[in-house]
Amino acid sequence: MDKPSIGARLRYRFDNLMARGNVAVIGLLGLISLAWIIVIGLVAFVFSIHPTDQDERYSFVEGTWRQLTFTLDPGTFSGDVGWAWRIASLLTTLFGVLVVASLIGVVSAAFDDQIAQLRKGRSSVLEHGHTVILGWNTKVFTIISELVIANESEHKPVVVVLADRDRVDMEEAIREKVADLKNTKVVCRSGNPLDQDELLRANPYAAKSLIVLGDEDAADVDATTIKTTLALTNHPERPEGEITVVGEIANPENLSIAKLVGKDEAEWILPLETISKVTVQTCRQSGLSRVYTELLQFDGDEMYFTEQPSLTGRSYLDAQLAFETSTVVGVITESGVVMNPPASRPLADGEQLIVIAEDDSTIELAATPGTPAEAAVTGMAAVEDEPERTLILGSHSQLPLIVSELNEYAPAGSHVTIVTEYKAPKFAEAPNLDIVVKRGDTTDRKTIEDLQPHTFDHILVLAYRDNLDIETADSRTLVTLLQLRELSAESGTNLNIVSEMLDDRNRRLAEVTKADDFIVSDNLISLMMAQISENPQLNEVYGVLFSSDGPEIYLRPAEWYVTPGVPVDFYTVAAGAARRGETAIGFRDVAPDGVGDARATIRINPAKSEQRVYGPGDLIIVLAED
Repeated sequence: MDKPSIGARLRYRFDNLMARGNVAVIGLLGLISLAWIIVIGLVAFVFSIHPTDQDERYSFVEGTWRQLTFTLDPGTFSGDVGWAWRIASLLTTLFGVLVVASLIGVVSAAFDDQIAQLRKGRSSVLEHGHTVILGWNTKVFTIISELVIANESEHKPVVVVLADRDRVDMEEAIREKVADLKNTKVVCRSGNPLDQDELLRANPYAAKSLIVLGDEDAADVDATTIKTTLALTNHPERPEGEITVVGEIANPENLSIAKLVGKDEAEWILPLETISKVTVQTCRQSGLSRVYTELLQFDGDEMYFTEQPSLTGRSYLDAQLAFETSTVVGVITESGVVMNPPASRPLADGEQLIVIAEDDSTIELAATPGTPAEAAVTGMAAVEDEPERTLILGSHSQLPLIVSELNEYAPAGSHVTIVTEYKAPKFAEAPNLDIVVKRGDTTDRKTIEDLQPHTFDHILVLAYRDNLDIETADSRTLVTLLQLRELSAESGTNLNIVSEMLDDRNRRLAEVTKADDFIVSDNLISLMMAQISENPQLNEVYGVLFSSDGPEIYLRPAEWYVTPGVPVDFYTVAAGAARRGETAIGFRDVAPDGVGDARATIRINPAKSEQRVYGPGDLIIVLAED
């Protein structure tokens, strides 16, 4: 093989130098420019080249300086006299046009590249005490909206979003969906949360909490969530100290591995199970979804924990009556959360109360404990449940869970009719239910009319989320609701309808159908994740509330608790609930026109001293075992 020529070697070294990037090119051009200017300055000094209209020659420094100005401004020497000086200056100027201009161009290009890199969101954030959202799906907008409200009292709060998406696209989407960020700054960074190097861009170990969102387009959503959590908990550069991770697991079978990966630092939500329980509970008690939304939103009253040493040894009912603007709903004991304990149970030393309050700053004992009007307390016994008839229009993958939950609540001998346009899934054994499945168009008037919807106690309209996109699924749900409304008006009967909506904007549009309640599944899960990120202990509270085994929220007739038509305060309502072994947390007015419970007024945590007359159709919102 022939030995490379000198020219080939020079070209090879030049190629390697250029491959080092803009910094190497800038350095090379800078050195060439400096060498040329120094050489010309030295030649001018040695051979006494200077303008002829000047008596003394330039010093080496002055001559070199003048040559430097020629590289930057070609017109600088236009007034000089003397051809020797003019030729030297012309050569330097031509050199400046070729080389220095190239240097300026490279510097400008490097600056533009750096700006472009910054716009890509690949730089690290330096925030502390911020909230980090890892991943991107439709829940991100509701979560940010809730964190904005939660952070209103904070000083310069920050939310950092790290996702494998374009930074500009993320920022534009957030600006479009979250119009008012108030005092919260949202910082977006591009990066794969599964990559431990890119994960550090969000400065996760300086954050107060981390929310992990699964990739809804992935074949296995849980896999990305678990891997991201694994990258967080086992990072080689992780500093000492605990972190708080909140995530969702779609498949309950993956919960055990998620707990193994997250250890004691992760709080997991099972969205499918949770929404199935909420759907069934709301189907049997219209208005319940709005109660849950009120409790889960930061804009209103939510749950807090407080320790009140002065109440140690007092009963649970005494604790309820000791607050004027807060509602006690449970106790944190050494063994965990106890919701709706017996009214006579004494509070032990060190136990925390679970209260519903407008803000943690408003949690304080009343100057004087409330005194119920015992004469107005009824404490009416519960009515024995009778078999129910439920109609389900529509289907999706969660339908078996919904039927299973419905079996837990429904009295023996109850009936369920399911109508779907697609193949229905298989159902587990449901001893309390007689299940009938039919194929049919759930938007067709005749199909619905033949079902005789007025003969059912509850009607549940589900979205075809597995078969259609969000807008199309919600549109078909809306058509079904309009058909039911028309049939209700023609028959003069009031149908108890609860509907699922996938997009909250469509829920607001669908309210014209006067359905009793709407369930926006992603919205509820997003609210839960935002709440738990601020207070991880709430996850255990929600686990109790959404379980069919423990205390749950019910809406029950006001006459079960207080005498109708008599002005009473909420202290008296609380006493009436305590007599039945329940905890009163609010009330619901009858709808303005008596139709469509979604239009009724719901009040959570009312001021206990406020007097009110309860009449027919008014309901008390309580925590109860059954």
